[in-house]
Amino acid sequence: MAKAYETIADKLREQIRAGQFRPGDRLPSEADLIESSGRSGPTVQQALRVLQAEGLIEKRHGVGTFVRRPRTLVQRDNARHQWEKSRAHEPETKRLETGSTEHDTGLEVNDLVFHASYRETEAPKEISDAMGVAEGTPLVERSYRTRYGAERSPFTLVTSYLVRSLVESNPDLLDDTKEPWPGGTMNQLSTVGIEIDRVEERVTARPPASEEAEELGLPPGTAVLVLRKTSYDIEGRAVEMSDVILPGDRTEMLFTTHLERW
Repeated sequence: MAKAYETIADKLREQIRAGQFRPGDRLPSEADLIESSGRSGPTVQQALRVLQAEGLIEKRHGVGTFVRRPRTLVQRDNARHQWEKSRAHEPETKRLETGSTEHDTGLEVNDLVFHASYRETEAPKEISDAMGVAEGTPLVERSYRTRYGAERSPFTLVTSYLVRSLVESNPDLLDDTKEPWPGGTMNQLSTVGIEIDRVEERVTARPPASEEAEELGLPPGTAVLVLRKTSYDIEGRAVEMSDVILPGDRTEMLFTTHLERW
């Protein structure tokens, strides 16, 4: 037999799926739900927590509870790196037409809101070991956030590292006001004579830190994917490393492996 909170949750879920409450609509207040269901406040609150954990609703402090809008899917495939390398030497007008986020989401440039910030730092042991440089090596740390203009949360949280000595011959690569860079990192590195030979990506999953969950707008209980991407040049050097936090409720990882014929 269903528990009281499950009955309330089932009814609201059915109403949402039937379109009686549409994405962005405000749900009845807790007081109204208590009155209409004849149940206690804690029972109604438990029902709402169930729907929030399912990602169907969201609470806005001091405003109310709303039907959550479906979020734009991000499909990240392993062909994206060749796509980026192939366009690195195209004319700037061509490179300005689209970027990696547009590639992954199907959105247009004008749909997106982008923010970048740079700072200089020294490589801690974890980063120096991963990039094969001495601990304390000067790095350029780059933070990127891109979101769909109709949404409040970014698609990913990206922190990228470049070895400063490899890129400082082009001052533009140290300047975050030059972002978004047409052609992305592959083109940036090509301006200082660096060609990427291979990209390694390692993916794990974990619960989000509280600040990650808040910034990404995650429903309770949603995991994040943690992707570490390391780009190696044709001399075998690790020339760029990115830590990418991807929300588990809107990210699809697609890997296609072409096999040699017998």
